Amino acid sequence: MTSVSLPRVAFIGYGEAGGILAADLAARGIAVKAYDLLVADPEAGQRLLEKARVAGVDLCRTLDAALADTDLVFSTVTAGSALEVATQAGMQLKPGQYFLDLNSVAPATKKAGESAVTRGGAAYLDVAVMAPVPPQRLATPLLLGGTDAAALAETLGELGFNAKVVAEEVGVASAIKMCRSVMIKGLEALTTECLSAARHYGAEERVLASLHASFPHMGWDARQPHYLISRVAEHGRRRSEEMEEVAKTVADAGLEPRMSLAISAAQRDLVERMADLDIPYAEPFDWKGLIDRLARH
Repeated sequence: MTSVSLPRVAFIGYGEAGGILAADLAARGIAVKAYDLLVADPEAGQRLLEKARVAGVDLCRTLDAALADTDLVFSTVTAGSALEVATQAGMQLKPGQYFLDLNSVAPATKKAGESAVTRGGAAYLDVAVMAPVPPQRLATPLLLGGTDAAALAETLGELGFNAKVVAEEVGVASAIKMCRSVMIKGLEALTTECLSAARHYGAEERVLASLHASFPHMGWDARQPHYLISRVAEHGRRRSEEMEEVAKTVADAGLEPRMSLAISAAQRDLVERMADLDIPYAEPFDWKGLIDRLARH
């Protein structure tokens, strides 16, 4: 692809990350289409249509329509759906089209996606999203991998992406993300368990003071506890799926994924308990209030 003309872009998955990136590209004058399975749902579909209308994005009713006459296809779905989407798209994509897999999945899953996409002649890029998308939006750090990564990096930069090529082989970028997630999602799960127990004993302030004394730059005396537990409360189900892919990554390295599986269970447990008690995630988030409501049942 040359960087002379503006590429035509499509997003498969129009949730938080896909919606933000699509809106930012549309604001730059890029022709952006999107497709999401929820478009078929009467209530959720109407919300997505309004979201797309405001953003200047063409929300398609079918995957075929989203992929047609498109240069760059960004897959921003859940980890559990990533390979299925790559397989479905691969049956329709043609030479000259690029499939950018932004999903948080194991290197083996990315390699299976590569096989599915390149079978028809399209190009596949392994893309690792290295930070939450909402704060930095298009400037969120991305790591690229694949034989076509270097050729597309300049175009992505011109579109406003903060993308860096790390390997010609698919799987390296995703391995960086997956291994990092053991630590990041683990810290979220540890904080949730630590402070839930501390709150029960009325010891949370002293625990936080001790953490701050040991790690004074992490913000334990400020917003760090709220932020870490809020990530679980808002995205625990999605993060649990990601940690299942992390467990595959660890197992494929010949290691026992004890921590990864425990983190997956902990992430899912909090949101399932919230769902059982019909407690929605809401801003402003208060971890103490949430823990107290859960403890009463």
